[in-house]
Amino acid sequence: MTMTSRERVLASLNRQPIDRPPIDLGGTRQSGISVFAHARLRRHLGHEDAPSPRVFDLYQMLAEIEPEIAGRFGADVAGLNRRCVAFGIPNDAWKPWTLHDGTAVQVPAGFDPDTNDAGDWVLRRGNEVIAAMPKEGWYFDRLEKYPGALHPDLDAWEAPRLDAGEIAYLAREAKRLREATGQAVIAPFGPPYELFYGLGTGGFEDWMITFASEPEYVRRLYDKLVTAWIENLEAFHGAVGDRIDILQVNDDFGTQRAPFLSVRAFRELVMPAYRRGLDWVHQHTDWKVFLHSDGALVPLLPSIIEMGVDILNPVQTTAAGMDPAMLKREFGEHLAFWGGSCDCQGTLTRGTPEQVAAEARAHLDALQPGGGHVFASVHNIQANVPPENIVALFDTALNYRPAR
Repeated sequence: MTMTSRERVLASLNRQPIDRPPIDLGGTRQSGISVFAHARLRRHLGHEDAPSPRVFDLYQMLAEIEPEIAGRFGADVAGLNRRCVAFGIPNDAWKPWTLHDGTAVQVPAGFDPDTNDAGDWVLRRGNEVIAAMPKEGWYFDRLEKYPGALHPDLDAWEAPRLDAGEIAYLAREAKRLREATGQAVIAPFGPPYELFYGLGTGGFEDWMITFASEPEYVRRLYDKLVTAWIENLEAFHGAVGDRIDILQVNDDFGTQRAPFLSVRAFRELVMPAYRRGLDWVHQHTDWKVFLHSDGALVPLLPSIIEMGVDILNPVQTTAAGMDPAMLKREFGEHLAFWGGSCDCQGTLTRGTPEQVAAEARAHLDALQPGGGHVFASVHNIQANVPPENIVALFDTALNYRPAR
């Protein structure tokens, strides 16, 4: 039985037989690869003469995966990204750029950082510094403050809506991906700001004080955001229809040791807001709902399932309680797992290829039975991961055969 990429992903998510584990390499901004690691991987594979890679996510400095690399590692997922992936800079009119280690890349024409006295790259919006990348660093630190930290007057403030140009872009890109790739298509399209973690970016402590002390203000803010989200979803669905398969929502609810917030706070504030939007998705589309949320999430998982989530990513197996066999046993009937391949903080970076392969096989054994699993790195492959370990990681999945 040989399946197309899209058939393989959807069959696994629906707990149907598959020919091999579906693989995601670069389908999302949380399952990609640092352009620094990507450059070493290309050299390792003998692709030095290929055109310079594009940095499609300037915030995390992620490489766009070329068809040759995607084919080599069996990538089954394509991402439908917004025209402006990071910092409001359109991903078009690409120009050459050299990174601090001499790597030649392409960046969007609008990427034009200043260099400060310390040698850091600094991005500004008007007079405001919105991001900085330390000299010889691997990615940008995001500094701009979002509404939760700014505490806007909700009688005057409105959440952003999609404009006609963005809708037209998404329609064209969805059509191209469906017709050209044969892959399952995933689209990040959550609320205008992540309702919990993302609302405080650049001022998370201020937002947490508001979240803990002003529940009625938080509810009003969430109501405005979800109203905008549903209006945007209606426009987005009209533009892309069934040319995407999976809707991605991002928010970080967990630390390494425990959730950021109590189950009670989650259920009283966060869950009703997300559920309102996800109810719209399930009532009006056939899309699967994918939640990216790092950390130790086990206490929240029953509520996350009830909220309307179908797929959990990145399955951070080294966080407290996130044992893959337990997750599969306790939650696998209602929740698919996307990731969970290998410890990105330890084994993938500092282990041998043999150790990477052994851990990946053990996690496949835990998560693959009965379907409901897509193999992917546990968050993005970072700049210092050896190319041999990347090859070992994905070759393990390519050569793994699910039990019948």
